[in-house]
This record gives sequence, structure tokens and C-alpha cells, in this order.
Amino acid sequence: MDSAEKAGAGGGNAGREGEKKSNRRVILSTHFNIFLYSTCFWIQNGTLPYLTRKLGADPVTFGYLQTTFAIVQLAGGPLYGRFGDVMGGRAAMTLAFVAAASSYFLLGLSYSVPFLFLSRLPSVFMHAMQGGQMIVTDIGDPKQRADALGKLGMTYGIGMVVGPFIGGIVTKVFGEQFAAFVAASGSALSIFIVLQFVPRQTKHTATAAATKSAKGSGSGGESIFSVRKLMMLVSQPGAFFLLLVRFFAGIPIGVFQSMFSIVAIEKFQLQPDQNGYLMSYIGVTAMVVQGVGVGFITKKFSESATLIASSFILLWSYLLLANVGSIFQLCAVCLPLVMGLTTQNVVITSALTHTVSEEDTGAMLGLNMAVNSLVRTFAPTIGGYMLHSYGFPSFGYFGVVVSFILTLILSVRHRQRAV
Repeated sequence: MDSAEKAGAGGGNAGREGEKKSNRRVILSTHFNIFLYSTCFWIQNGTLPYLTRKLGADPVTFGYLQTTFAIVQLAGGPLYGRFGDVMGGRAAMTLAFVAAASSYFLLGLSYSVPFLFLSRLPSVFMHAMQGGQMIVTDIGDPKQRADALGKLGMTYGIGMVVGPFIGGIVTKVFGEQFAAFVAASGSALSIFIVLQFVPRQTKHTATAAATKSAKGSGSGGESIFSVRKLMMLVSQPGAFFLLLVRFFAGIPIGVFQSMFSIVAIEKFQLQPDQNGYLMSYIGVTAMVVQGVGVGFITKKFSESATLIASSFILLWSYLLLANVGSIFQLCAVCLPLVMGLTTQNVVITSALTHTVSEEDTGAMLGLNMAVNSLVRTFAPTIGGYMLHSYGFPSFGYFGVVVSFILTLILSVRHRQRAV
């Protein structure tokens, strides 16, 4: 190799090292922003039930408030994914944190129930976790995608530990509105971090098709608002089945989560700071599973086998949930419940991104999040009815039935594909 070739090789290596360092900075800043996003979300989420009760809202109204939030997010999820694919990671993350800061700021100004509902509207584009998933999917190794998404989930879990703890204390000492303003301030800080560290485009290749789409003249004239494009993504091999699994698996936990704050207050008589401690405990569990467990499991077992195992774990977890009688028992049941749910969600999310090309991963992540939002639109109504008519144990028994059916379906499909 002559000197010119060596110089070229050296320049190429330097370029690759520079790209790796740049990618590491982007991923590190994304993890920090997801931590801030989770912290701020759980600060306001923990204070919300106490603020609604302070303003005179009953559990039914609280359920309507959650439904409003879910409908708004459902409308924005797929559009946000397409927006990220077309406009790039920086624009997508900035939009998410502007929406979050606006929502929390309006929550802090809420001194009436109608204003509470108004504060939910900016959350139409409050999809920072989806934006973070898009960035690590774009930059990371496709073979390590589940592990990368799991580690991002671990970062979210750290925020889930810190957020309720801070929110509970701030709410108790300074009041509900002040806690919402703290969350808004954290989201404003994230906007600055995004503008400083996230590049305009995070995908490996800014293809001509993506460029045309940004101008509204992509393949088939598809734009950000292309329903045809979204339907095409759903029809990809395996995508529709995975979305269905995500939908049905999400119903029992969605119903339970929608009433969790009410159950914590009425059944277990928890104060704001105690509720914060409980949510922090759940966050620690999710953090460990996603940061360590998912990476280990996905290296040892196939996605199909992992989904079957997680569904089977959920079946027994829901059975235990139906028989919970104290807060200590609830904490014990949360261990296998969170393990099954987080593993299932990460594996499905990773598998969905592999069903489409790199240019469409954002839109597919948007559809994945939209399924979760769809469940949350009707979960509070079902949850309120079940809690009123059949009591707390009904949440667990409902989960047992759904998990049993899913375990059978996933097992049959696994055997068919193995033949």
C-alpha cells in the first residue's frame, strides 16, 4: 500500500471514528432527554389525580380526562412518526418537547375542570419516547435494536423512579400547580438540548424519496398526512399480527393503569408522597428489566419464543393481582407483571421496525404508539365500570383470560412457522 492509499485509509478511519463519536453524543443526549421527559411526565401524572380531586372532579370525570388525553395522542401518533421520517430527528424531538412544555404549563394554570381538559390538547404531539426510539433505531445497529430500545426504556424507567418521588414531595410542600410548572421547566430544558446535540437528519441515508416526501411529492404523491402510506406499512408481512398482539395485550394493563391512581387513593389510602414512592418502585423494576433483562433474553431466545414466555408470565401475574389485598402484596405482584409487560413491549416494538425499510421506521413506531393510545381511549370507561360493578379483583381476572388466549395464539403461530 503506497502513501496515498495509506492516507486515504487513515482519512476513512478518522471519518468513521468521528461519525461514531458524533452518534454517541446524539444517543447520550437522547437518553438524557428521555430521562427528563419521563421525569416531567411522572411529576405531572402523579399530581394530576390530586389536582382533579381538589378542583371537585369525581372519578368518572377523571376517566374522561384520561380518555381525552388518549384520543389526542392517538390522533397525533402516526402523524408524528411520519413527521419524523420526513423532517428529521431534531424537528421531531423539538416538536415533542414543545408540546410537553405547553401541556404542563397549561396544567399549572388550571383552576377549573374545563382548563384541565384544555391542558390535554397540546399533547397531540407529545411523543418524545417515540422520537427517541426513532433516533436510536436510525443510528444503532439493526442486530442490536431490541437491546438499544430496552436501554432507552431503562432510561425512561430512571425518570419514572425520580419523577414520582419529586412530584410527590413538590405536590405535598408547594401544591399541585407548582409541580406542573416544574415539569414544564424540565421540558423547556430538553428543547435546548435537542437543538444543541441532535442533527437535522438522523437516518443513515436521506434518500431521494424522503426528500421528495418532504416537499409533498414523494412516491405516489405521499406526504406526512398520507393515509395510503400508513395502510401500506400495516400490510407489511407480520406487521398487522404484531400490532394486533400489542392491542389485545395492552387492554388488561390499560384498564388497570387507568384506574391505578383511584385504586391507590381509595383502596390503599395512599398520600401523594406514598403514591410517588410506589410509582418509583415500579420504575426501578421496569428499569432493571429493560436495561439488563431484555438484552440478555433477546440474545438467547427468538422474538417469537420471548413473546410466548412473556404472555405466559403475564397470565400468572394477573391471577396474583386478582388476589392482592395489601400494598405489600401489590408490590410483590408488580415484579413479574412489569417483567412480562416490558419485555413484551420492547420485543414487539423492535420486531415492528424490522418489517419496514429504514425510511419508514418512524411511521411504524407511530403506529405502534397509536395502538397504545387507542387502548387508552376506552380503557378508562371499561376500568371505571369494572371497578364500580365488580371491584378491584376483576382487573386481574380479565388479564388472565386475555393472556391465556394470547399465549395459545402465539404458541400455535410459533409451531406453524417452525414446521
